[in-house]
Amino acid sequence: MNRVWNFSAGPAVLPISVIQEAQEHLMALPGVGMSILEISHRSKTFEAVIQEAEANLRSLLRIPDHYKVLFLQGGATLQFSMVPINFLRGSSADYILTGTWGQKAIAEAKREGSPRVAWSNKEENFIRTPHAGEVQIDPQAAYVHMTSNETIQGVQFPETPDSGGKPLICDSSSDFMCRPLPLDKYAMIYAGAQKNAGPAGATMVIIRDDLLERVPENMHSMLDYRLQAENDSLYNTPPVFSIYIVMLVTRWLRDEMGGLEKMHAHNQKKASLLYDTIDESGGFYRGHAVKECRSLMNVTWRLPTEELEAEFVKQAKAEGMHELKGHRSVGGIRASIYNAMPIEGVQTLQAFMKEFQRKMG
Repeated sequence: MNRVWNFSAGPAVLPISVIQEAQEHLMALPGVGMSILEISHRSKTFEAVIQEAEANLRSLLRIPDHYKVLFLQGGATLQFSMVPINFLRGSSADYILTGTWGQKAIAEAKREGSPRVAWSNKEENFIRTPHAGEVQIDPQAAYVHMTSNETIQGVQFPETPDSGGKPLICDSSSDFMCRPLPLDKYAMIYAGAQKNAGPAGATMVIIRDDLLERVPENMHSMLDYRLQAENDSLYNTPPVFSIYIVMLVTRWLRDEMGGLEKMHAHNQKKASLLYDTIDESGGFYRGHAVKECRSLMNVTWRLPTEELEAEFVKQAKAEGMHELKGHRSVGGIRASIYNAMPIEGVQTLQAFMKEFQRKMG
């Protein structure tokens, strides 16, 4: 195998053991005689797959019984619309803006009601999350929306913000299952699978029963959280293969990584390798996010010139480190080091950073 170190922001690196198992069983699942790509979503085989995927998620995240777990489609982008369609229509909601994906969410919410920016760091080009007391929640808000980790800016909430007693809805796409969560503080969490949980195609939604009860009648069927819950995510053909990989990834998290507490410690160790290198570079590397809000998943930084940044990306790729170019809105370098990125990959990048500075600094 000639696998490179894949630092892509998504679709992202998957655990090798998961890819190997999927490959081994791709022609025919054990005892089934058909590929996972061929089986009916109404079959007992897939019923076992989706039930295990949910059970694994419930165990890893300690999801209580009064939350439903849904497997939907359309990624977080569809959730930007589904959330206001189900819970905002004609009213107001508060959005905490910490980056690009929060901006996209509020743009879709404007089609359904009157979303309000309760806090924004746009004037500083999104370098941090709000401090305690900075977010003033509207008493009339139907919900409060946040993005736990901004993939583009590399900004992550270190702690869950206070929603003022309003239902807190979180886009957790890029840090889903990277650490334990105080789930009782959230009314709903949604996440596209393609960062930490599986391949593109599946979206996980964890939603509290009391929020489900607020879904209005006569909704469009595919956009109705309550209908999806009543049908156990099987109202139409779900993304069968993606959910199968989610099942394998959650097994990996449970059995090989030892759960989310250990995964979190591992992620902290990986991120510190890069952030320490940035901080010890004497200004040659400059991190985008303030230290207390740095992402464990997406490490973003700049070099002295754009020419050096382009050379960094070019030389890194020649050394087997791919997808390191930063997003065009931020520039610089972005290393996405999701759960499945081995520490060896991060160590390789760290060594390259030090050598690049020695040669070019």
